[in-house]
Amino acid sequence: MFTGIVQEIGEIKECNKTSSGKSIEIYATSSFTENLQEGASVSVNGVCLTVVSSNNKSMIFDVIKETLRITNLDDIKIGSLVNLERSLKYGDEIGGHLLSGHVSCKGKSQLIQNDGEVELRVECPKEWIDYVLLKGYVAINGASLTVAKKERESFSVYLIPETLEATNLSQCSEESFLNIEIDQSTYSSINAERSKLAQD
Repeated sequence: MFTGIVQEIGEIKECNKTSSGKSIEIYATSSFTENLQEGASVSVNGVCLTVVSSNNKSMIFDVIKETLRITNLDDIKIGSLVNLERSLKYGDEIGGHLLSGHVSCKGKSQLIQNDGEVELRVECPKEWIDYVLLKGYVAINGASLTVAKKERESFSVYLIPETLEATNLSQCSEESFLNIEIDQSTYSSINAERSKLAQD
């Protein structure tokens, strides 16, 4: 589990195709990789990945084809910046909201700046948009954010300066795909209500 509070921005050092998908190596600081064990879980752009190996400068992960299909990790290359968060430990403060690291979908993004405000608009597939609620939580590239606007096939969040500095969301372009994880409690409650209505 993760909290949606990005701890560090990493940089892709190596990115190689394999028979099962991709092998990626990510630069990270020694404070992030300290005591990071093989088999540990790390959120990379909101995707829960398992550490293959690590040292005080970098981490290596294997990414399978299905993960590449669903997420934006298929788009990364050497030099790409990715959001990083280590898995939640018992007793840690939850600063955002609980995330599984299982990305629901990905959507094209657009950064809109107006009168000092930065709005991030993200397209969302029809089968997922009903689970995005105004003022509800959503994770974008692993960052916990609050939904400010919602349309038929997109939603928007506002980015404060701290979020822009602490994440890779400031790097978005209109061609960028961002990973979306729907809030699990929202997903469960809506499906439970639908099931109840279907039985009535």
